[in-house]
Amino acid sequence: MSHLTIEQRYEIATLRSQGFSMSKIGGFIGRDKSVISRELSRNSDQRNNVYKAKLAQSKASIRQHEKAKKIRFTEQIKARVIHLLEEDFSPEQIVGYCSDKNFECVSIETIYQFIWSDKKKGGQHYKHLRTKGKRYAKRGALKGSRGIIKDRVGIENRPLVVEEKQRIGDLEIDLVIGKNHKGALLTINDRASGVLKMAKINSKESQEIQEKLIELLMDWKPILHTITSDNGKEFANHKKVSEILEISYFFANPYCSWERGANENLNGLVRQYFPKKYNFDLITEEEVLRVTNKLNNRPRKRFGFKSPNEIFEQKLKQCA
Repeated sequence: MSHLTIEQRYEIATLRSQGFSMSKIGGFIGRDKSVISRELSRNSDQRNNVYKAKLAQSKASIRQHEKAKKIRFTEQIKARVIHLLEEDFSPEQIVGYCSDKNFECVSIETIYQFIWSDKKKGGQHYKHLRTKGKRYAKRGALKGSRGIIKDRVGIENRPLVVEEKQRIGDLEIDLVIGKNHKGALLTINDRASGVLKMAKINSKESQEIQEKLIELLMDWKPILHTITSDNGKEFANHKKVSEILEISYFFANPYCSWERGANENLNGLVRQYFPKKYNFDLITEEEVLRVTNKLNNRPRKRFGFKSPNEIFEQKLKQCA
């Protein structure tokens, strides 16, 4: 019998969420209930026992890839895993990084098992995971009613080439807000490379945002093409930014955070270091620089586990 397909896994996830039994699910997709039972047991999320199709497909693919070469979790491999965890690599990034560098490594699942086992013993490795097992509510939909920005140009007018994420210089910007809405971090994300520029700001006044944006981006001016932001009034001075940097400025639609998906995801990474309840008044410039460097040197799955800095350098050479 062939392996389950991603389509079948989506069917399993949907039917499971609707409360169907394993026998019924098996009948719907033409598989024995024992196959469904084994699939749910092996490929559900270990943290909450929820079955997710994409996660299940990833776990199954990795397990299949590793069948031919079973690697023991030696002390040497464990030391490397711990070192990379302390650099805030996710288990998936650890496996991808080791594969790219031709280092021996155990599976993603084995690393997670190691982390949760360590936590049960009072260990701290789990604290290096992106959300530390917690979920954060997304900021974004609250901005639709904050007034119309003068001379706003909507994202529907943005060149289609931006969607391809092939050229550097197409940016997404946003604010990561501190505890009690006091203090914020301005984040700038290059869509093609994932490279982050970040700075602490003392207020959300549009003048300060304008000045900080120009300060951060002036050295990139020769390669800049577009900026996309949400509709927050802090970005009201967009025309001045556009004129000084000689860049086209666009606004996403209200309540459509997915139109700036790369930046939304990056803000989630930033939250790993500066959580929602963190007092941003305590953040130093040195901390901001340290986190920026960490994220820019952390391998990303979408780049074949190369870092944003590596991709940026590659694309910069192509521009020369």
